[in-house]
Amino acid sequence: MACIKVEDLSFTYPNGKKRALDGVSFEVRRGEFLLLIGASGCGKSTLLRHLKSVLAPHGSTEGRVCFDGRPLSEVPDREQAERIGFVFQHPDDQIVTDKVWHELAFGPESLGWDNKRMRIRIAEMASYFGLDPYFDSDVAELSGGQKQLLNLASVMALSPDLLVLDEPTSQLDPIAAADFLGTVRKLNTELGITVILCEHRLEEAMPAADRVLVMEDGRLIFDGSPRGAASALFRASSPMFRAMPTAARIGCPAGFDEAPPLTVNEGRSLLASLGLEPKLLPSAQKKECERRERLRAEGLYFRYEKNSADVLKGLGVTLYGGEIYGLVGGNGAGKSTLLSVLSGENRPYRGKLFSNGKRLRESFGAFEERIAHLSQDPRTVFSKESVKEELFSAAQLRSSDPEAAVTAAARLMEIEGVMERDPFDLSGGEQQRAAIAKVLLTEPEVLLLDEPTKGMDASVKAVFGDKLRALAGMGIAVLLVSHDIEFCAEYADRVGFLFDGSIVSENTAREFFCENTFYTTAANRIARDTYKNALLTEEVTELVLSERKRS
Repeated sequence: MACIKVEDLSFTYPNGKKRALDGVSFEVRRGEFLLLIGASGCGKSTLLRHLKSVLAPHGSTEGRVCFDGRPLSEVPDREQAERIGFVFQHPDDQIVTDKVWHELAFGPESLGWDNKRMRIRIAEMASYFGLDPYFDSDVAELSGGQKQLLNLASVMALSPDLLVLDEPTSQLDPIAAADFLGTVRKLNTELGITVILCEHRLEEAMPAADRVLVMEDGRLIFDGSPRGAASALFRASSPMFRAMPTAARIGCPAGFDEAPPLTVNEGRSLLASLGLEPKLLPSAQKKECERRERLRAEGLYFRYEKNSADVLKGLGVTLYGGEIYGLVGGNGAGKSTLLSVLSGENRPYRGKLFSNGKRLRESFGAFEERIAHLSQDPRTVFSKESVKEELFSAAQLRSSDPEAAVTAAARLMEIEGVMERDPFDLSGGEQQRAAIAKVLLTEPEVLLLDEPTKGMDASVKAVFGDKLRALAGMGIAVLLVSHDIEFCAEYADRVGFLFDGSIVSENTAREFFCENTFYTTAANRIARDTYKNALLTEEVTELVLSERKRS
């Protein structure tokens, strides 16, 4: 019997002009690991929310969802709470208590478990998920990866039959993301938990899945094996092929599209089998840009409480107009804290800040200094009922012609088609571009972005990357904090690594990533024995194709 069966499901949001879901049908067998993929706004999250009644969005629904052979509408909420676990994209959206052990106990306690049963289960979850060291800690002290692991442990405390995850690694660093997905796969293989995972980061997710569903404009366009998905998307010249694992993106154009490689190891084996001549690629030249210093930090020290540990320890960094600076590092390293200090939201207790060569005093206004900061959640900048109202509210602060400024910002970020919509109803990628359009209307010279590509599919990220380059071309200094290694490798001019409160390494993007083992691109890991200094998937593919043509 199928664990979940979706039958001709269609859904339209209130006042929606078209269906968000259009005749979706599929079933998931018990113990299966199903991966759901598709472009931003294609309906993935809408579909997942229909798999648990309490999360179903408001609107017009046709068709039905069955769980364990029964219509989901007939399954009591208590049974759904126990048997269907759901992990959200944003870790903080799911946490409801102050302590780690309180969070683990929340589900069982809400369902009225007796103390003995509850204590045993909490101890088991804390041990299994490695939360023992943080058992009595405040949730606020955890990193993003630890919070997401806590969310997973809290859901698993109820021993669900089905685990649904909606982009759970979007805010995790590469190592934490791999560990998290490894834990999910372990739950599937060792405990037989049925898993439905929605993800944009597919390097680890695709090889782990038993089956892949691909969505496009509210409909299913593919249902089959992971290798079959990569092959079908390549042969259809689908934009979604850009999201496939790097090994497949190299292998398919090279003629291995029948059964494409999916993992780094398979990609390395493929290159080795081709007998390619090793080649040394030239190092990148430093970008010739305006090089006008926009913002400089010297010897920054910061801690949140008087008696707490330092988060920033003597940190120094310089941002130049016309340049994109990528900052990487593990969850909890202090990247978001640094942005809050550079923007004036928090004050360092030691160190100096300079804007355009002018020393900034202890208290300064980011608006006056033309520094714009966009946090990890773009929704924090929205307060109006439409995107158009949001942009006008910002344009009126500086522009003498708000209407022309709004039109230009909307065109730059390509959001003309969503101007009348509520910003909270947009997809993740649309929200990010709308938020950036709003902060750009304050005419900043420095743009601080915290995880701007989370929730974006590969096509949207390519458009977004081009927009960042356009902003840098206007003389803006862009500081990009990101866990998206591939994006930083392609679009950043310089990259720094934040560790233990300071930037321990800094170089051009190519030299920085080619020197690393874990913090580097999948293309570099696949090709480093054949093409030294290779960094991007496209350049490896071109090298392979050109050499195969010559041979």
